[in-house]
Amino acid sequence: MTLQRSVLNHTEGLTAITWTLLLGGVALNAAAQLFLKAATRASGVLVADTGGVSWIAAAQLLKQPPLWAGLACYGISVFLWVGALSRVPVSIAYPMLSIGYVVNAFAAAALFGEALSVTKLAGIGLIIAGVLLLTRIPH
Repeated sequence: MTLQRSVLNHTEGLTAITWTLLLGGVALNAAAQLFLKAATRASGVLVADTGGVSWIAAAQLLKQPPLWAGLACYGISVFLWVGALSRVPVSIAYPMLSIGYVVNAFAAAALFGEALSVTKLAGIGLIIAGVLLLTRIPH
């Protein structure tokens, strides 16, 4: 059996385990971003406009538990993501990462006070529409 045939056999439908792997990977990736942002808020700016690195901020960052939580989320998400990629084409899986953008836009607004403008909300709507279209394309 060729690699192409093997991949095609796995794309006849997105099963519960496939959705779990995809959405679990996306959720952990999104959580990682939020943890990393929280860590940098505590450590301060790492790279100045001039390009210089603040080694004091970098040392402070390494002491932040959210940094390590974020890196752990990334590590676990990689395993889930590879599991998902073994089951569906990358052209279906990869756009699912954009769900993380949607989640994080709302989470960043709630957690960090980041603005949700009308333009951002329109973009979020387009992302959701695109993901819905991709998951309904016959394989």
